[in-house]
Amino acid sequence: MEPHPADKKLFENLSGSGKAIGVLTSGGDAEGMNAAVRAVVRMGIYVEAKVYFVYEGYQGMVDGGDNIVEVSWESVSSILQVGGTVIGSARCKAFRTREGRLQAAYNLVKRGITNLCVIGGDGSLTGANLFREEWSGLLEELAESGKIDEEAVKKYAYLNIVGMVGSIDNDFCGTDMTIGTDSALHRIIEVVDAIMTTAQSHQRTFVLEVMGRHCGYLALVSALACGADWVLIPEYPPEEGWEDKMCVKLSENRARKKRLNIIIVAEGAIDSHNKAITSEQVKDLVVRCLGFDTRVTILGHVQRGGTPSAFDRILASRMGVEAVLALLEATPDTPACVVSLSGNQAVRLPLMECVQMTQEVQKAMDEARFKEAVQLRGRSFENNLKTYKLLSHRKQDAELPKSNFNVAVLNVGAPAAGMNAAVRSAVRVGITEGHKMFAINDGFEGFAKGQIKTISWGDVGGWTGQGGSILGTKRTLPAKYLEKIADQMRTYNINALMVIGGFEAYESCLQLYEARSRFEEFCIPICVLPATISNNVPGTDFSIGADTALNAIVETCDRIKQSASGTKRRVFIIETMGGYCGYLANMGGLAAGADAAYIFEEKFDIRELQANVEHLTEKMKTSIQRGLVLRNENCNENYTTDFIYQLYSEEGKGVFDCRKNVLGHMQQGGAPSPFDRNFGTKISAKAIQWISKKLVETYRKGKVFANTDDTVCLLGMRRRNLVFQPVAELKGETDFVHRIAKEQWWLKLRPLMKILAKYKTSYDVSDSGQLEHVAMHRPKEAETGAI
Repeated sequence: MEPHPADKKLFENLSGSGKAIGVLTSGGDAEGMNAAVRAVVRMGIYVEAKVYFVYEGYQGMVDGGDNIVEVSWESVSSILQVGGTVIGSARCKAFRTREGRLQAAYNLVKRGITNLCVIGGDGSLTGANLFREEWSGLLEELAESGKIDEEAVKKYAYLNIVGMVGSIDNDFCGTDMTIGTDSALHRIIEVVDAIMTTAQSHQRTFVLEVMGRHCGYLALVSALACGADWVLIPEYPPEEGWEDKMCVKLSENRARKKRLNIIIVAEGAIDSHNKAITSEQVKDLVVRCLGFDTRVTILGHVQRGGTPSAFDRILASRMGVEAVLALLEATPDTPACVVSLSGNQAVRLPLMECVQMTQEVQKAMDEARFKEAVQLRGRSFENNLKTYKLLSHRKQDAELPKSNFNVAVLNVGAPAAGMNAAVRSAVRVGITEGHKMFAINDGFEGFAKGQIKTISWGDVGGWTGQGGSILGTKRTLPAKYLEKIADQMRTYNINALMVIGGFEAYESCLQLYEARSRFEEFCIPICVLPATISNNVPGTDFSIGADTALNAIVETCDRIKQSASGTKRRVFIIETMGGYCGYLANMGGLAAGADAAYIFEEKFDIRELQANVEHLTEKMKTSIQRGLVLRNENCNENYTTDFIYQLYSEEGKGVFDCRKNVLGHMQQGGAPSPFDRNFGTKISAKAIQWISKKLVETYRKGKVFANTDDTVCLLGMRRRNLVFQPVAELKGETDFVHRIAKEQWWLKLRPLMKILAKYKTSYDVSDSGQLEHVAMHRPKEAETGAI
């Protein structure tokens, strides 16, 4: 398979010298590792390299023989949706010795492998780096003992290493997310959601123990995602006397008619004297002091199991491709690097800098420098902790500041999972800032009718896990109700507005902004939070709700693929939602391993449809006898789902048969994913803090008067940062006819799906990661938006 001419030059570096890539997984397993292995194999074959599986991690490398096997395109078929690692992982004592590494070097040289892609935790990656440093010495030793000749020493003089971090704990510094973390959060949240229903029947307290021997990320983020009453993590031990404080908080919550208490404990939780705090101790404490009916649930290896989430599959696929590119570009002078995620960007960081910082965290914890440990974990971890503290501890009314400002929250557009988490966060942060919070029901229609009421801290309890929109939402834009809305704003003296929704929410705020000259009431700070499954709002890479929809699509595709593998020779055409925005179809295709995805943004004609049918016909001759094609609902008015289904059925006669499936509104429903709960919670807290700042800045002579562009903003995730952008500026970036942004970042990932489905295509490497350095702290305003 010829690479595209545009990629020729880049690939000569690798294929010209006949190099080979070995891929191994080491240390603890993590969901998504298989997606990374698949991406490395297929990208490697695409650039005409030989790719080898190294089975059983370093143990297989030391043992050699059948443990190191050259693989084909089909070797990695049907592994995308499988948890764990199909090539096995093992702890290896032998590799820790020089003799073991000598044997491993011999086994690699024998097969001409001088490029290693290692997927594992910091221990595995440190081992890989040591192996690289010793490589030339090991080769000389092999030559001296006559095992290899001098020519081999020259030919295979350098070993290139690229790492990817596979760890459910998210305990590796330098990356916002490690492969497997999001899937582990899915397992935890599924359990919490299930526990909530049983616990509420009985007024119970649940102590939930999650994994994380040295890192509290899973505990912290799941506490944030389910609104837990208390969380115990190793990086931030509770202060002296925490036992009494916790019991007071639990009894206060129970007195407020909260039927359920949840305490989340990381398995490595400690107190300020570095003594372990166990889930059993916490249970005994609650029973002794409060007499509550208390149960312990230890999740254990459930968190490692199951199918990987859509986020992990996409992350692992992106990282796998980036790892191959990093190996292509590596020179003897390039340090071993690790492919990381920063915000929404793949970056390359020197492996040992990351390992060193990861070890620094542990050192800080051992020496009881806990504040430093939290900072070393990175901005994302620190933000999670701050947000959790802000939302979980209700101050007494007497302790709260009084701002005398009234802030209203409403939902606009179609419902999206995560909206309720955003409303809860806004209400609680607003109350903490001293504002009086108002909730508006049924969008701008409800606003015009005066469906406005004050909303308190307790009113939003338990909202994070609820799908849809509890406040009620309508697509109606405010233009025809401007006068009535202005009246209601006067009546309730509303000083700021937070609008959570999709494209309609953005358009609504643009209309309010443009109506300022006629209605002084709209001269107030207004913030839009993008929340839509379509992810079509300009000014942001991600919208609240899109991740939940992607998971729904991927789950269905998995089931469909499974049914197809039983019947053989079957192609499924699946229609996704998204309006004119192809995000769900494209990313769903990437996460589900689709053969093609038709989207509005990339025009296609009958010739392309014909080429896809031919591609599938060829595929049916191999051992992979099933096909999956995704189609965005508005990708083409003539090439409908029915048309494509009939075309494929006719053209595939005698080779494969066809089925079609329109996913419809199931993509909107269900409980929000952990990503959407946390993304909604964090950006909402940030938005309210921005509103508070703007209120103070625009308060003059007893009233709020905000008439500048930067007082009506949309808060979005752009590449690595969360940014407030004036809606007036975003107007120029918008295609209003098709309700999408003129430029969309994910289109750059489009070739990725095609490459992994065995199409010839050009992959734009201009955006691929350059080697950077680990920053302990990013500047204050550039906070990363990763969960």
